[in-house]
Amino acid sequence: MGQRQTVVSEPEELDELAVFVGKEEDFKVCKRLRTTVNDREVVIFHHLGKYHALDLRCYHAGGPLHLGEIEDINGQACIICPWHKYKIVLETGEGLYQGVNPQDPRRTKKWFSKGKKQRTHKVTVKDGSIYVTLSDVNVELDSDFFAKEKFNDEACPDPV
Repeated sequence: MGQRQTVVSEPEELDELAVFVGKEEDFKVCKRLRTTVNDREVVIFHHLGKYHALDLRCYHAGGPLHLGEIEDINGQACIICPWHKYKIVLETGEGLYQGVNPQDPRRTKKWFSKGKKQRTHKVTVKDGSIYVTLSDVNVELDSDFFAKEKFNDEACPDPV
């Protein structure tokens, strides 16, 4: 359904577009790193032995995902946006929501996918170094609006 993050094994070559973002030891304490890759703000998470890279700003309203908590939801690791508590699957960028089937007499809450909303990026680990390759931006996603320079300049003006 969504683009999956992959950790490339050591013997494989780096993608020519891969950008060095840090060393594995940078993730030992904080488990996340906020950085810029080719003028795009991204956050890299290290969770349960895997690296995941996403656009830094939440697809809903531009919330800072690097400040969110990671929770397991329905067997999937999700970042919870600190502004409005939107849930985003780290591996796929899918937005999740909880709802009920109105025809179910028990009205049991279940988790549903909104589809891919948050752009994810490829993470490669080689010789202890972490690299990020930005995903194809030809397919537009909701998080792209907040990753664009136009949003940064117009929506967040300098204080007077």
